[in-house]
Amino acid sequence: MRHGGKILVDQLEAQGARAVFTVPGESFLAALDGLHDSNRIRTIICRQEGGVSMMAEAWGKLTGEPGIAMVTRGPGAANAMAGLHVAQQDSTPMITFIGMPGLEHEDREAFQEIELKQMFSSFVKWAAVIRSTDRIPEYVSRAYHVSRSGRPGPVVLGVPEDMLAATHDVADAKPANVAEPSPSPEAMTALQQALAKAKKPLMIVGGPGWSGDIKAKVEAFATRFELPVACAFRYQDYVDNRHACYAGHVGIGIDGKLKAAVTGADLLIVVGARLGEITTSAYTLLAVPNPVQSLVHVHPGADELGTVYRPDLGIVASSRAFARALDGLKPSGAIGWAGRAKELHAAYLETLKPVQMPGSVRFPEVIRTLSDTLPEDAIITNGAGNYAAFLHRYFQYKTWRTELAPTSGSMGYGLPAAIAAKLAHPERTVINFAGDGCFMMTSQELATAAQYGLNIVTIIANNGMYGTIRMHQERDYPSRVVGTTLMNPDFAAFARSFGAHGETVETTEAFKPALQRALDANKPAIIELKIDPEALSPRQTLTQIRSTRK
Repeated sequence: MRHGGKILVDQLEAQGARAVFTVPGESFLAALDGLHDSNRIRTIICRQEGGVSMMAEAWGKLTGEPGIAMVTRGPGAANAMAGLHVAQQDSTPMITFIGMPGLEHEDREAFQEIELKQMFSSFVKWAAVIRSTDRIPEYVSRAYHVSRSGRPGPVVLGVPEDMLAATHDVADAKPANVAEPSPSPEAMTALQQALAKAKKPLMIVGGPGWSGDIKAKVEAFATRFELPVACAFRYQDYVDNRHACYAGHVGIGIDGKLKAAVTGADLLIVVGARLGEITTSAYTLLAVPNPVQSLVHVHPGADELGTVYRPDLGIVASSRAFARALDGLKPSGAIGWAGRAKELHAAYLETLKPVQMPGSVRFPEVIRTLSDTLPEDAIITNGAGNYAAFLHRYFQYKTWRTELAPTSGSMGYGLPAAIAAKLAHPERTVINFAGDGCFMMTSQELATAAQYGLNIVTIIANNGMYGTIRMHQERDYPSRVVGTTLMNPDFAAFARSFGAHGETVETTEAFKPALQRALDANKPAIIELKIDPEALSPRQTLTQIRSTRK
């Protein structure tokens, strides 16, 4: 006989869970009691449920196993929605357990009660309430299957407190055995024929289920066919950016030559990516619903194919299964697009040259310094804001899973993601980029990093504003700026108040030694960069944006 909290934790152990991220609540005390006895699962206590859910999402994105969050009802559940939304849009496996009032008070609007299924079902893969203690193994098993199958995503399970506290004699579920879709021989033959006819092909990679082995197979395929390969928005670590076939990043501020390569391609092979709004430049790079390009779309979720764009060849397959099948494709004759990959890679390399920006701290040079000096397996995290456009333009990602960033564009993501990354890989260097507005969204999680002794480095680009919104305001509503100016703390002093290392950098030359001191501090660190407000984007200063007002 075990109480429900013990049964729940035993199921997580059986499924291979290694960490649970939580803000404790009285609604799931029995689950916390179950975690007390676990020597396999590390319980990470966070400071706000938004940080909890973002850490769990980042864990899932980094490891491929569902990130586990436990939060309480009502306000706790509402706070956790931020990370769940990231998981849905980023196709990340994640399971969130939400403590609920006892079943005897259900539907009375008891303390902090919510209608869980109605609240979450519109944007998670599955939401349910476990009402019987003996069914916990069944529900947890299903959650693991649902979160990882097809297009991965988040699952929400409500766990009423009296259900968790009740005891029962029930067998544990076996580890999830998720079916993996594979491409048919006919589909691969059709792809081979399409390549034989093509003159201007391009591959775009992204989406869920990638790995170092997939990266190697795709790079080998690209080399054999001299095929240019671009990465979808915030999947830049899927291909070594130094590879001769790497064509750049199909994201915000796409390079003109890469944009022309996408729109002018006669064959577009998209592997894993959803072809969402950012990757398609607001659905303008491909015509909806019938692209001019011949489209081969590979995705693990059958429902994703044809959602926006009708493919000429739709292939339901995981990236892993498709990459294995690529090993069987060889050029049947002379390459009809010889030199195209070399040309696009050269154009990409040109984008790495820092442009002149106003201010004493030249942000492009700071990022190039990091790119040139950090270990190749250093993990870079970031949230949302104009500062990220500099990062995506000037940093070269060398190995897989060195980029943790939300395709959903969620502010505040970088610090929780960095914490999860360091917990998963304590031996690797972890750098978090944030704007001043972005950092303050989840800044309290610096306490979590300090509590667990995680020597992550956060670099804050402080320009005293919500830069992205300010940019749009200046362009769309001339002389009517409102709500985007920020008053910030002394970020270095803020760091020191947590026992972390803190420095303020006011010149480009001062950054490299400050970075070394932060890396050597062996504790959480913040480097605040004083960025000139004029340096608002990699392409335009604030003054130039004003000059192009509508």
